[in-house]
Amino acid sequence: MTTPSQSIADLLQLAHKLGKDDLRMSILGEGNVSMRSSEQTFFVKASGSNLETLDESGLAECRFDKLLPMIESKGMDDAQIDQALFDARVNLAAKKPSVESLFHAWLLGLPGVQCVGHVHAIAVNQILCSPRAKEFARKRIFPDEIVCCGCESVFVPYTDPGLALAKVIREKTLKFVARTKREPRIILLENHGVIALGSSPQGVLASLLMVEKSAQIFVGAATLGGPNFLTTKQVNRIAGRPDEHYRQSVLKL
Repeated sequence: MTTPSQSIADLLQLAHKLGKDDLRMSILGEGNVSMRSSEQTFFVKASGSNLETLDESGLAECRFDKLLPMIESKGMDDAQIDQALFDARVNLAAKKPSVESLFHAWLLGLPGVQCVGHVHAIAVNQILCSPRAKEFARKRIFPDEIVCCGCESVFVPYTDPGLALAKVIREKTLKFVARTKREPRIILLENHGVIALGSSPQGVLASLLMVEKSAQIFVGAATLGGPNFLTTKQVNRIAGRPDEHYRQSVLKL
């Protein structure tokens, strides 16, 4: 069983990798990471912290039962949301949790999800800020994209960050699961960024690295008249192969 100290170390390692300049996924205070610490709580990046230099003081441990009811609320003003974020902290000396802690809290309740990573990756955002964003979410172009990112991704139309975004992410994810009968690995936020869900920080990193590679290939292929997409039959065959399931277990997806 993973201890809280191991969870923190693993989460910080993920944050540092996602914040590296050469990955082009996050700069300054962009992006956030989270990881379940118990049945009742989770760690999440504090507001304004930098992923590359994140340390334990830049994490806040939050209570699920303080945040999840907000997503069910009919409406809260900014002051109420801010106070609720402060109230959700286990340690009252901790920094204010990111406003995106709300969608982290909900996503960590999905089956098998122990870790969540959110970044503003450059290649992915080139597509998400274009008319082809939905196409990138629904279609696949090579086998490893299917292995690490799933048969397709949840697509979320642009919504202001915070409580409103958490509500729409929940809505679109539930519809995705009902339609595809699959849990998502990647959620794409129009004109914003990408979220990866996984059973481990290693799995989240693998999915984010692959979705960024997929975006780079998509953009490059688009300049040559493509991409040339895999068919639904091809995608489903790759997704069902035992050897690919084995690779997913090795990658800790």
